[in-house]
Amino acid sequence: MNPASAASTPVRRLSSRWLARASALLALVVLPAAHAGYFNWDMVELPPESGASCGNGTPYRFFVNRTPLNHNVSLTFEGGGACWDQDACEGKGPYSASNPDGIPPDYMHSLQTMAAGGLVTPFTSRLDPFQKVRTQDWTMVYLPYCTGDVHAGSKVSVYDDVDPSAPRVQHHAGLVNIRAAASWLRSNLGRADDLLVGGFSAGGVGSTVNYATVRDTLAPRGKSTLLADSGPLFNAPRASTTSSTQYPSLPLHQKIRPAWGLDEPGGMIPRLAARLPALDANNLGSLNTGLARAYPQDRFGYLAFETDNVFSGFSYLDFHPEVRASDPAVQKQLVNQLWRTDLANWLPTLAAEANVDYHVPFFRDFNDAHCLGIVDFSGTGVEELGVASLLPFFDNLMDRGPVQRNYETDQVSDLSQPLSPIIQLLNWLENLFV
Repeated sequence: MNPASAASTPVRRLSSRWLARASALLALVVLPAAHAGYFNWDMVELPPESGASCGNGTPYRFFVNRTPLNHNVSLTFEGGGACWDQDACEGKGPYSASNPDGIPPDYMHSLQTMAAGGLVTPFTSRLDPFQKVRTQDWTMVYLPYCTGDVHAGSKVSVYDDVDPSAPRVQHHAGLVNIRAAASWLRSNLGRADDLLVGGFSAGGVGSTVNYATVRDTLAPRGKSTLLADSGPLFNAPRASTTSSTQYPSLPLHQKIRPAWGLDEPGGMIPRLAARLPALDANNLGSLNTGLARAYPQDRFGYLAFETDNVFSGFSYLDFHPEVRASDPAVQKQLVNQLWRTDLANWLPTLAAEANVDYHVPFFRDFNDAHCLGIVDFSGTGVEELGVASLLPFFDNLMDRGPVQRNYETDQVSDLSQPLSPIIQLLNWLENLFV
């Protein structure tokens, strides 16, 4: 689908809903292959005294797939919407929080979850039938998402804006969950050799926000790497001289900071500020700089599509009335203009650091060009720079090759690029059932 012609239709609000459906459909097609791996996904339930919980107050559970082949560890933060009101925290609406009822013990084996036995991304599938990556023989950790706060919150909020008689008590405990999970991993797995911290969508934000905690806790003896997929923390400085025209993500950041307790004692900002001297507490986007300078021996890779229509919709539709009120025929174009403004502010900040890489293709006709690393890497190249897909970028990042800053200027070729058979099948199923 041509992004330009797609502007004649309303913004497709797929987000976590489509990812969950696609994962379930994917599992239906190839789930037997997912069970043919070397090991099983073991469930870890964190105790109440850890402070960990899902949004509805039920226990937080995560999953570990171990290997005896090495002591390397790969962590994946799950994506799926966010919330700061009653409906979204209850899972209602296009960009609402995923898993509002918590994480069941069989989450990694159920056909109805986003994880789909690990097949949602090659980084969590031991014997992935679609895409090989080197970390598939590492110990894998999957961190589900059930708090509505991009794994960043530390506050209990009560939302009654829809039904005051039955308010939603939301445990925005993402930050607490990851601290407790990292502690469990250190106690039960010991120190990692090499470490990869990654995630997609909201999990891309979560992997960035929690990188310092995970890295410091697991204390890898070897290389430590971040791969944040399609969950950018854009620059959004709070100052009297800045505006949402200059920094389109500013209203979103102003909303989530108090809603999720980011600035409160024990919250994300005070904790990170103690670790990262270069962090500007008034600009969440400065976390990218703060991490790069605090861990100069590590490598940080950031991924996004120029035409991402999911994270951009989440970021702007509730906060830019002129976009929401626009004719549906032009809404997608206006959203993308804001996204490109944020990208233009973000990429120079990344490029200023010697250990930061980024890979930004133009478009993929799958999941509204949201997330490069889900299902497989077909359609994720920047061919004009000789980078065929995400895979060589990832390998270069892991090998500590020359820093890559890949940005696609060709806005035509991606519209007709070949995609893998499984991506084509999922697109067909989407059109059939959605």
